[in-house]
Amino acid sequence: MATDVSHNGIETQQDRLLSDNPWFKAEHDIPAEEMLELTSEIDHWTDIDHTKRTKYEDGSTIDWLREEGAERERQQRLRSQPGLRGLLLPILDTSTMWLIVVATGVGVGIAGAWLDVLVKWLSDLREGRCSYGFFYNQVACCSGLDPGEICTEWRTWSQWLNVQSILGQSLLQSFVYMALAVAFASSAAVLVQTYAPYAFHTGIPEIKAILGGYVFDSFLSGWTLLIKGLGLALAVASGLSLGKEGPLVHVACCMAFNLSRCFKEFRHNEAQKRKLLAAAAAAGVSVAFGSPLGGVLFGLEELDTFSNETEVMWRAFVTSVIAAVSLQYVDPFGTSKLVLFQVTSISDTWRGFELAPWLFLGVVGGILGPVLIKLNVAVAVYRRHSMPNDWPVLEVIGVSAITAAISYLVVFLRVQSSELVANLFQECDPSKGDYHGLCNPTAMWHNVFLLTLTAAVKIILTAWTFGMMIPAGIFLPTIAIGASLGRAVGLLTQGLYRAYPTAWVFSACPPDPSVRCISPGFYAVIGASAMLGGVTRMTISLVVILFELTGALSHVLPIMISVMVSKWVGDAFGKGGIYSAWIAMKRYPWLPSVEYRDKGETAAHVMRPVEELVLIDSSQCTLHDLDVLSTDDRFYGYPVVNAGQLLGYVNRDKLRSSIEPLLSEESSSGTSPRCTFTRNVSSNEADALNLSPIMEKVVVQLRKEVPQELVVNMFQKLNVRHIMFTQAGQLTGMLTKADVVEFLNAEFPYAAALASTPRMVESFFR
Repeated sequence: MATDVSHNGIETQQDRLLSDNPWFKAEHDIPAEEMLELTSEIDHWTDIDHTKRTKYEDGSTIDWLREEGAERERQQRLRSQPGLRGLLLPILDTSTMWLIVVATGVGVGIAGAWLDVLVKWLSDLREGRCSYGFFYNQVACCSGLDPGEICTEWRTWSQWLNVQSILGQSLLQSFVYMALAVAFASSAAVLVQTYAPYAFHTGIPEIKAILGGYVFDSFLSGWTLLIKGLGLALAVASGLSLGKEGPLVHVACCMAFNLSRCFKEFRHNEAQKRKLLAAAAAAGVSVAFGSPLGGVLFGLEELDTFSNETEVMWRAFVTSVIAAVSLQYVDPFGTSKLVLFQVTSISDTWRGFELAPWLFLGVVGGILGPVLIKLNVAVAVYRRHSMPNDWPVLEVIGVSAITAAISYLVVFLRVQSSELVANLFQECDPSKGDYHGLCNPTAMWHNVFLLTLTAAVKIILTAWTFGMMIPAGIFLPTIAIGASLGRAVGLLTQGLYRAYPTAWVFSACPPDPSVRCISPGFYAVIGASAMLGGVTRMTISLVVILFELTGALSHVLPIMISVMVSKWVGDAFGKGGIYSAWIAMKRYPWLPSVEYRDKGETAAHVMRPVEELVLIDSSQCTLHDLDVLSTDDRFYGYPVVNAGQLLGYVNRDKLRSSIEPLLSEESSSGTSPRCTFTRNVSSNEADALNLSPIMEKVVVQLRKEVPQELVVNMFQKLNVRHIMFTQAGQLTGMLTKADVVEFLNAEFPYAAALASTPRMVESFFR
């Protein structure tokens, strides 16, 4: 057969599809009547139910081509029903999807509000209690008071126990503070280790991998949902340097997954399941930050879920709105607003000289972001090969005790990170009081030192805490670090203006320094955006989340500038944010959506040559050989060849299900029948068992001379599991998704350092 190779090295369809295999023939080469007859014969032979889904094992990856094909057939079957059923079944199917979407939105909103209330009560419990009700937090206990009025109903533990001496009060308060912190954190660790090991950490790396096709149903179980929620409240209330925002994405996906299991048609429908999880993830961000639009953009940018699915974006939008409405209806903050950290008393204009400190904050965020990532990765690798890996609860107890002891000594560390951020974002207002002297101009250097110390301590504590055996997010600690540094820079800029009000640099400000010109609170917002951008490398969604989070819509441009600078600086120290680093360390089969550029290399440099592959030779295989191969070698599937020519690819599960009924006959007869995977069998193969119908219908084939970037791009865009490389029909090599992931992570020094869960081998080589 003559070979016609195009200019980019890809064989034309007729050259690479073999004429003796119906699955590899071009459709226009087969008459319609023959194709219909052939399909009917194969379906009758194999008794295949096209609507039946394959049950994937945890640790495997989804065959998107098969799943999308099965979904199309299912939709076509619904629409082709006769009479009224053909009209009602598609509507009922769509209604089921929307029912789950709405229920997920409502459930996530209520769960988020419940978590806020529980965290606030538990964290306030470390300081004291309400005199007329044990289950009231400080805000609820002191509600109804006028501004500036002292609350007498809230009493510290020393007041409640009537301790008079100053030394006794200090010892008692510090003891209760530390004891409850250790109790809350250790309880969360025990719950996670005992009942739901997958409830630890943030969950976003796993969600990204799941949405990319990784099967991890145990990560979304009901127990994981329950323990994640309860453990998250205990962990955040303990005062550890962590947040609840990222884990809420995991909670939302668990909720959507368990709701979908109530409907039979969604249990093994991986295509629809991931559309639901994408919408749920957006709702989780919406509730975490009170940012419904930011949640949708987070799914678009960080989770890469809507690139080709406008209906998925629409469902995510609806779920985010419903979740936000449910959160606002419950109103856990008592403000009747979604804005968590509202920036107040800032002017609608900003001055040109402020770009200098804002750019400085962007550079600092771009430097400290990679520093935090490298510290966290180093701690995670050290933990894996040291005592904390065997005693995770003991590690949590020790770190929580150290965190509580340090935090009690530094006033800005003693409060919850959310409360710290809320106060750092606020501008000085005489009617609301001064938060620990931040508005005292005579204490500027004292405050700058404390804020810088707070940021430094939080970087170290966050690097160690993020990865322990407890639910933990990194958004809020990162925001707190950036806000502390931003407020410090704002205080310095304000102090410089007050010292030199007539300097040419401050010509845009009034010459009277008593008139407000510089807003240190907004500098805290800039610092938070820069630090968060350096750690996560988010851009568009980060800007939207921050202006929805703070309500500072008039200052979107400075936020965009700081995020842009922090990403540029951060990318100079290494591509990818902290979630990409954890995905690489856990060796999840996730491909980033970033464009890959090679340096002139071809696919031949990365593919597995045919000598290393585990193959099925159609001319020499027996039923016994296939049984041994599919039992001993737990690969996803096997390339099928005949005298070196590629016939196709057979999935291991489909192969096992086809030969298992015949194995008993083989054992009783004592002979092993021959097998073939060719459609047109020769006379000497007339008695062979023809298994050609079970081969995959679609196999992507390329020449090994194609550029590497084209191969990587095909894996990213087509969601294929593997690509075969052939030359004039002869199999020369193979490349899988796992191989591409390993290839892209080759420069990361700790790739697969935390990989522990055994998975079915996807590399297809010994």
